Amino acid sequence: MTNNYSFQTKLLHNKHKFEETTGAVSVPIQHASTFHQNDFDQYGKFDYSRSGNPTRAALEEAIAELEGGARGLAFSSGMAAISTAFLLLSQGDHVLITEDVYGGTYRMVTSVLNRFGIEHTFVDMTDLHEVARHIKENTKLLYIETPSNPLLKVTDIEGIVKLAKAHDCLTFVDNTFLTPALQRPLDLGVDVVLHSATKFLSGHSDVLAGLAVTKDEELGQRLYQLQNSFGAVLGVQDAWLVLRGMKTLHVRLEQSSKTAEALANFLQKHELVKKVYYPGLKDHPGHAVHTYQTNGAGAVLSFELEDQEAVRQFVNSVKIPVFAVSLGAVESILSYPANMSHAAMSREERYKRGITDGLLRLSVGLESAEDLIADFEESFLAVNKEKVNQ
Repeated sequence: MTNNYSFQTKLLHNKHKFEETTGAVSVPIQHASTFHQNDFDQYGKFDYSRSGNPTRAALEEAIAELEGGARGLAFSSGMAAISTAFLLLSQGDHVLITEDVYGGTYRMVTSVLNRFGIEHTFVDMTDLHEVARHIKENTKLLYIETPSNPLLKVTDIEGIVKLAKAHDCLTFVDNTFLTPALQRPLDLGVDVVLHSATKFLSGHSDVLAGLAVTKDEELGQRLYQLQNSFGAVLGVQDAWLVLRGMKTLHVRLEQSSKTAEALANFLQKHELVKKVYYPGLKDHPGHAVHTYQTNGAGAVLSFELEDQEAVRQFVNSVKIPVFAVSLGAVESILSYPANMSHAAMSREERYKRGITDGLLRLSVGLESAEDLIADFEESFLAVNKEKVNQ
């Protein structure tokens, strides 16, 4: 039984390891938009691809098994998954949400949900007392990112779940940064896990996808009804690419995490770096909680330079990472949250959350740690040279 396999083995050996009819060891890409029904009175499992498709179903079943959930659902993007999950709420409901949440989620909550009478409060979810203090009579959802984007703040998942259950609230966790390889929120009592599968799950900067997994079947059916109604489903070619990418998730994340730890230690000692945010560092706030509830620190870190000009000089000098939106790929990706992931936030809102103009986020890829450190060293020399010339 696959349930007895380790996570590493489950990535390769599940019910879709080969196709029954032909023995093909790759999930078939079923481009059909509609399906012939052999019985006038009893339709088959698939009738129309918005409602269900064999290729998409293979991915949905795979992620549900990896997360330990009852139902998986594949969407056209991470934000499609998050937005659809939010629609489990109704007018008059209130949501508590991680304060330094991903900018796209911030935009959805502040400029879309509010138009439909759904209230929100941003709160520091690393402080359970603060969370408890802000739960209201109409609070229906506690929304968590841990580690958060981009400050890698750590939330005690079990602590939040206890608060949620005491107040009859749902809990969502965005698990994009760690994936089920390193963190399984459903095992800790969470109701819905969300992913931008564009990132680590697919891992090659070549697909846009979102996934959701529910803890129980009833909630999964409710979410499926919303998915079927709105129709933001994942196309079959993209579903196949995510399935292919997931096969190497374990080895990619293991290698990238090792390099991320080496880079975090290097950056922490550098005179031009004001602060490093990485849950693998022992002095990172929440390190102990993170160690307890995960199997690793992951491959994403952030670090702060003096100001925007220092960031500009560094980015213009660095050679190995691509400077781009997104994360979780085989190549290292350097991002500037102020103008990229959190551009939807005003400067005032960003600074309230500690997202300064000097902050850079790095998603570590599969390059040599030594090459990356040497590249960064050279780039810091360029920053220093510019400071001297000013």
